[in-house]
Amino acid sequence: MNTSMITEIVSSGVAFAIPLLLAAAGESISERAGVLNLSMEGMMLTGAFAGVLTAVSTGSAILGAVAGIVAGLIFGLAQALWSVRFRADQIVVGIAANALALGLTTFGARTLLGDGKGHDVPAFGDVHIPVLSDLPVIGPALFGQTLLGYFCVVAIVALTVLFSNRTMTGMRIDAVGEDAVSAGWTGLPVNRIRVVGVLVASGAGGLAGAQLALSEVRAFSENMTAGMGYLAVVAVIAGHWRVTGILWAALFFGVARALQFALPAVGVHIPYAVLVMLPYVIAIVAISGFVGGRKAPSCLTVPYVGRV
Repeated sequence: MNTSMITEIVSSGVAFAIPLLLAAAGESISERAGVLNLSMEGMMLTGAFAGVLTAVSTGSAILGAVAGIVAGLIFGLAQALWSVRFRADQIVVGIAANALALGLTTFGARTLLGDGKGHDVPAFGDVHIPVLSDLPVIGPALFGQTLLGYFCVVAIVALTVLFSNRTMTGMRIDAVGEDAVSAGWTGLPVNRIRVVGVLVASGAGGLAGAQLALSEVRAFSENMTAGMGYLAVVAVIAGHWRVTGILWAALFFGVARALQFALPAVGVHIPYAVLVMLPYVIAIVAISGFVGGRKAPSCLTVPYVGRV
């Protein structure tokens, strides 16, 4: 495998990892507050569809990205309503929401983006940073992103810093996720904090979907996320709810997805199914107790029935 192929794999891996890491960063905040967002897949898919539809309708990729965030937030409001307000089973809500998102976006794509309309999408072009983008192997991957890609990286850093467990906001989120009842009796608005966590995750998911559609694929196709939302949830679990762990998990999954396309191109014949299931095998090992690390928040998926 020559240097150019390695560079291509690394670039593709980072390209896949950015939306994964953004979605995982948002998901980790929601889970730390006690809400499991299995609907991240639907949030990303809805963000991708809304981004492409708006970009095609307005001719602006920037408005498309904004629409992706808004679509994710709307999706998140529904998730928060059922999971937090009505205290419905979070796993059931997530699975149902993903099925609904797949159906709606498929119908919308066929109805509103049919006849080739979805194939001529105003998208973000690559922005190469002089000198840095010429570095071997990592240069094109890190410093040859689109404008939206750079914005997503900034958003990832912002989410990590603003909601760190060293900030007051982060400590309140952790308190709600670890012991919601005690947090409620100290005066913390448990349900409000959980709603904020869900909305942060949904906004990040919508932006991640828009990044995938407007920066990488530059089109919309049915079920184009293909499980990336679930991988974001897995990355949080495999990373043991720690920033560095989530980062490495997202990068690993991104490279693994890139290898699905790169290895057959260079004549390396590994069964495709093996490459698809490898990230999940690693995740199962990580969450089965064989790899040490931080445990899940104690109140994850547990409805709060104390004082509001």
